[in-house]
Amino acid sequence: MAISYKPLWHLMVKKNIKKKDLKSLANISANCISRMNRNEYIDLKTIEKICLALDCRVEEIIEILKENK
Repeated sequence: MAISYKPLWHLMVKKNIKKKDLKSLANISANCISRMNRNEYIDLKTIEKICLALDCRVEEIIEILKENK
């Protein structure tokens, strides 16, 4: 399975939040932002911080993609 943060990027556009703003709001590192840009895994604690900062649910920031084999 693969993970995508596309819903997060859409939500940020909708709320007019830039990535540097997310970094400050959620108190996350630039490394986390970079990992999300590459659709790599981040820990659940970081996802929790983002949800709390943006007042949203997990489903609004990540999606699980089925890998085609």
